[in-house]
Amino acid sequence: MIRVLLADDQMLVRAGFRALLDAQADIEVVGEADDGEQAVALAAELRPDVVLMDIRMPRLDGVAATRRLAAEGSPSRILVLTTYDLDEYVTDALRAGASGFLLKDAPRRRLLAAVRAAVDGDTVLAPSVTRRVLDAYVSRRPGGPDHRLARLTARETEVLRLVAQGLSNAEIAERLVLSVTTVKSHVARMLAKLELRDRVQAVVLAYESGLAGPDQR
Repeated sequence: MIRVLLADDQMLVRAGFRALLDAQADIEVVGEADDGEQAVALAAELRPDVVLMDIRMPRLDGVAATRRLAAEGSPSRILVLTTYDLDEYVTDALRAGASGFLLKDAPRRRLLAAVRAAVDGDTVLAPSVTRRVLDAYVSRRPGGPDHRLARLTARETEVLRLVAQGLSNAEIAERLVLSVTTVKSHVARMLAKLELRDRVQAVVLAYESGLAGPDQR
């Protein structure tokens, strides 16, 4: 059972998410928070698998709440929810430790898939805005070589580049003519060597270091 905490200051939004998630056989909503402070407290108390975190909340916004949970070593995966496809806080949330972001108007199937993917440590980025957000991120933060990339084998570097392009494990396996299990092993070793929590942080590092970018799509 995947345990989910909802954090949003709008009661109707939380009610909608709860109705959708609780209707799934493998997902259970274990708590609700209407501001960032409460979200941090409940996450520490309930230790959910996933936190659906609104980015704009009173008392403590979603970015600050995400940063605090990451600093406290929370095992929860955090999916940031935003109404805007170019919310200026999205990239800050990813840098703070979020496992991805979704638009609030995303199709129901995408939200459910995102929750399940987050538990598996997979990338969860709204496909309609991923490139634009990351391009904006890079333009604000000039990149440069990252010494950690030298730890990777040629194959692991290739896998990282494809992850940064938004490809799933299955798509990478098809591109490189490998099994999905082998790709998962490469991804796991790549994350360990780079000392990263998940694929989202790997995407950010690839963009920051220049391994991926607008001219390498």
